[in-house]
Amino acid sequence: MAAISEQDVMDVLKQVKYPGFDRDIVSFGLVKNVDVEGSTVSFVLGFSTQDEPTRQSITVAAREAVSRLPDVEDVQILGPPPGAASGAQQPMGAAQGKIELPGVKSIVAVASGKGGVGKSTTSVNLAVALAESGASVGLLDADIYGPSIPTMMGSKDQPGVIGQQLIPLISHDIKMMSFGFLIPEDQSVTWRGPMVHQAVQQLLRDVMWGELDCLIIDMPPGTGDAHLTLTQSVALTGGVVVTTPQDVALIDARRGVAMFQQVNVPILGMVENMSHFICPHCNERTDIFTTGGGKRAAEALGVPFLGEIPIDPSICLAGDKGIPIVKQEPDSPQTQAFRMLAEKLKDSL
Repeated sequence: MAAISEQDVMDVLKQVKYPGFDRDIVSFGLVKNVDVEGSTVSFVLGFSTQDEPTRQSITVAAREAVSRLPDVEDVQILGPPPGAASGAQQPMGAAQGKIELPGVKSIVAVASGKGGVGKSTTSVNLAVALAESGASVGLLDADIYGPSIPTMMGSKDQPGVIGQQLIPLISHDIKMMSFGFLIPEDQSVTWRGPMVHQAVQQLLRDVMWGELDCLIIDMPPGTGDAHLTLTQSVALTGGVVVTTPQDVALIDARRGVAMFQQVNVPILGMVENMSHFICPHCNERTDIFTTGGGKRAAEALGVPFLGEIPIDPSICLAGDKGIPIVKQEPDSPQTQAFRMLAEKLKDSL
């Protein structure tokens, strides 16, 4: 009988589901450094949660799955075991010491590998669509250098303060916080990494979010200091990556996926924004850039594809007015696309 391979191990681990999700632990990026030496198989489980039952369940299921392979006599799961002492080495992105948001059920980071792909527009309309479906939703603008949520949500007031905590502003039934609420509109921010780190943590820790079904975090473009701070500061439920159909944008989107995988954040899916244009006169679809690139990239990376958002001037105009398209044109094809995105995200959560 042929010796088992590392791919054989990965294949059986793909059958182990992450508790509470329909996806497996391999697609979530938990399995690292698979090694086969004779009848001994070893691998690392890079947990992003400190929840004991979840860690124990995954560890037991992974061990049993690999043990069923022919000729395997010993399975060694490396890395911090469930219940590891605080002094034990933790994987990058481990939840140890993270900020607690006790009333928030899920935290979703919306990211992109580059700017200009409509990440903030997607975050805003996704949040509004989730709220319209009955969820209690918060929206955190984590872009310290270029906060756009105040404009897109039509609110530029200053938040109130109780004790040491900020009271989030509310617009379109969404609780919001942005650095843009705290500085004059014409003032630029030229901070280095440590100050950005502190500001991002304060926007998480010092805000009275209260009870939320979902907190959407509009990440800054790219993969920099703020991204690392966020992924290390709070236990993210998962990440959503926004791209556009062009090849150059898809290359950057892959970097966004890799960023989440490197810090052990589950990837909930990829969204292709500006996917196509629907003529308002004849309702014909035109693929301005190309077609299907986001879906192909998602399939190649092994992450879910959450859907296509059409390109339309009305989406940008609605954001400029501070009334997201989901609110301004509730019956439009653009709104329906965002609602489908929200439903798929709810299914993942």
